[in-house]
Amino acid sequence: MIKTIDSEPWRALPARVADLIEPELEAITEEILATIAREVPEYARPLEGTFGRGIRTGVGEALLQFVALIRDPEAGREPGREVYVALGRGEQRQGRTLDSLQSAYRIGARVAWRRIAAAGRQANLEPEPLSLLAEAIFAYIDELSADSVDGYAEAQAEVEDVRRRRRHDLAALLVREAPADPTDLLAAARAATWPLPAQVAALACPEQELAAVARRLPPEALATVLDGRGCILLPDPQGPRRRDAIERAAGSGTLAVGPSVEPTGLAESWSLALGTLRASAAETLAAGLLRAEDHLAELLLLEASPLTTRIAARRLAPLAGLTEKAHERMRETALAHVRHHGNAVAMAKEMQVHPQTARYRIARLRELLGDQLDDPDTRFELEIALRAAR
Repeated sequence: MIKTIDSEPWRALPARVADLIEPELEAITEEILATIAREVPEYARPLEGTFGRGIRTGVGEALLQFVALIRDPEAGREPGREVYVALGRGEQRQGRTLDSLQSAYRIGARVAWRRIAAAGRQANLEPEPLSLLAEAIFAYIDELSADSVDGYAEAQAEVEDVRRRRRHDLAALLVREAPADPTDLLAAARAATWPLPAQVAALACPEQELAAVARRLPPEALATVLDGRGCILLPDPQGPRRRDAIERAAGSGTLAVGPSVEPTGLAESWSLALGTLRASAAETLAAGLLRAEDHLAELLLLEASPLTTRIAARRLAPLAGLTEKAHERMRETALAHVRHHGNAVAMAKEMQVHPQTARYRIARLRELLGDQLDDPDTRFELEIALRAAR
């Protein structure tokens, strides 16, 4: 980036101004430190230890660097920038906002300008460079402040990254099939700053929808990515307004909700939520908000698909020679038959046909399936095959 006099007004100052300022640096430093301690409550303590050294170094380096920039503007600020980045980091690690540090910078600019202006007038400095000097001081302080903002943001991002990793590790520990050691679990929860709730449910969604879903849920929900799926652990899922929150979170996407369990039972809740999400992806279940407890039979059939495929191949083989339309009609009739124990009136109502049509279909079904309709065990397998096919 090309530096200009507008962005770095010290470039237009004559080098002799540096000679005028330099003898005042020690006195300016002490006055700035005393004023900061008096006017900034968070810094109203002896400037000792790491904290005190940081503030004292920051003030001293700022003044020395300012003088050096007047003498040689091309030297740039990069060599001393880390001091002010570190001050911003320190404020974040102390759990403070940047308000106190920004106040300290403003005090530093005010005191420095007053002392330097007095020295300039005493040395008969012309009005134009004196005015430019004021502009240079405040522009310089703005740059120091911006460095500290960068440091604060970097430290905040690092903390958030550590928090995110620890919460991911905690979620993985909670939902794994082998139960975690209770001591390890408590330690992981403390590290992730996520108190283990009495009741919790696992929610699953497509990874690309996780951020939007998590934003609509209460802040205590733990959200991460596991095995390429969005995983959310929601404390107290049966609590007040939780149902509304879950419905809002689903939005227009797909959100599968596992049952409410104790933390040690999250492996089952996550497994059911994942299975429900897979069923939606396979179009066995419609998209939207899906509660695993409402779809256990469908999940059983989906998870046991190799077995249901073999059962279907055996029990539905007599229908293989039919046309596609006839095949679909006989499957519908067979499922209604096993559901209603061959009651033609109930079957007709379910299939929305006349009872006589239902009786005709029953007769045709018996021609095709024969004794399968009479044996209880065979009827059970037939219903599994028909439901799986549907």
